[in-house]
Amino acid sequence: MDHKQNDAVILKKGQQFPLTIKRLGINGEGVGFFKRKIVFVSGALPGEVVVAEVTNVNPKFAEAKVKKVRKPSPDRTAPPCPIYDKCGGCQLQHLSYEAQLREKKDIVRQAFERHTKIDPNKLPLHDTIGMENPWHYRNKSQLQVGKHKEKVLAGLYGINSHQLIDISDCMIQHPMTNTVTQQVKKILEDLNIPIYNEKKHKGIIRTIVTRVAFATGQIQLVLITTQQDIPKKQLLIDEIKKRLPDVTSILQNVNGKKTSLIFGEETIHLAGEEVIQETLGDVSFELSARAFFQLNPIQTVKLYDEVKKAAQLTGTEKVVDAYCGVGTIGMWIAKNAGEIRGMDVIAEAIDDANANAKKYGFNNAHYVVGKAEKWLPKWVKQDWKPDVIIVDPPRTGCDDALLRTIIEVKPKKMVYVSCNPSTLAKDVSQLMKAGFKLKSVQPVDMFPHTSHVEAVALIERA
Repeated sequence: MDHKQNDAVILKKGQQFPLTIKRLGINGEGVGFFKRKIVFVSGALPGEVVVAEVTNVNPKFAEAKVKKVRKPSPDRTAPPCPIYDKCGGCQLQHLSYEAQLREKKDIVRQAFERHTKIDPNKLPLHDTIGMENPWHYRNKSQLQVGKHKEKVLAGLYGINSHQLIDISDCMIQHPMTNTVTQQVKKILEDLNIPIYNEKKHKGIIRTIVTRVAFATGQIQLVLITTQQDIPKKQLLIDEIKKRLPDVTSILQNVNGKKTSLIFGEETIHLAGEEVIQETLGDVSFELSARAFFQLNPIQTVKLYDEVKKAAQLTGTEKVVDAYCGVGTIGMWIAKNAGEIRGMDVIAEAIDDANANAKKYGFNNAHYVVGKAEKWLPKWVKQDWKPDVIIVDPPRTGCDDALLRTIIEVKPKKMVYVSCNPSTLAKDVSQLMKAGFKLKSVQPVDMFPHTSHVEAVALIERA
């Protein structure tokens, strides 16, 4: 019997066996090997020996849970959150913070070992930049609203279930987002306003979104509803103002569709300001209900400083800011650049980016709607060739057409801001085959206690 058949026979759902955990996987699970088959064990840590129970079998791998920890890791710690094992929002609270930073560096290393031909001993990978205080760092919460008997809940659906877990006192959220959510639940309960029931597709209040500006202390509350009309609307607004005087912006967003998307197209201004002001370094931003903004402002400053450090601008360079959003990275480096040209496919973001540039008097920054692979060749034809290209793509990595365009344009430097080590490594591999060289990779911990890791890579023309 060959190994493949052997593996198929051996592993069954419910089966238990001892397993040594070798490393952490990209989703924060422990990774071990049983008879040459890879096993992902949620909750297990590198160096541990556990008794694993198989929960799912795939042709190439199996998934398991920890039945018992026979030999614990010295880095294992008691998760301080009471619903840590149910909510699924944090994957690594049971790992000491120092070890989280070490393992996140290793997750980046593994991605480069898997997807590139770089000698692992020569990978220019730095230690992960962490937080002094890795709690209460998120500036925004989006919690689904539900009802249990007479009680209003606000939270997330549990791991692999459709049960709403109340998490309106979350340890990684800014304390004020928790305070606001708790009070809004109480107001909805007191006024008996109909809560949306997903199964029946009935009810009105669907989601509570709270955003806090760390620098100004301003708070924005958005109630996502299934329809424009809210019973006792004025009473609801009055109660929010009375019980939550710190809330500076109250908005309603209408989303009546059966969808997992949080926001609908229509936003209604209910009270206070339409936007809140947030500051990063010496740049301030106006945040509307649907505006994208980094969720961890403290680490965002560190991340953008790493971009600035990698770019090493002298004041004369032509810079392209691809996937620019509202122009946050561009604003960060504009003082040091000769000219910045940015692009994004979202028209509203480009309007904001141009408004931000104008507000700060950055006459050297211009933003256009569209894809970089369309604009770059156009500019090169007009004899405008970038020295530095900065990309901050989604989790799927850079568009293939963009990578081909960058290879053709041959900038001196490329600074790649990544939220997914696997796609970063794949894209770097493609650029290296075309003659570029990887100079450095700097992991940054934007989301402590989760398995996510961001990285800033400097790639130069060889």
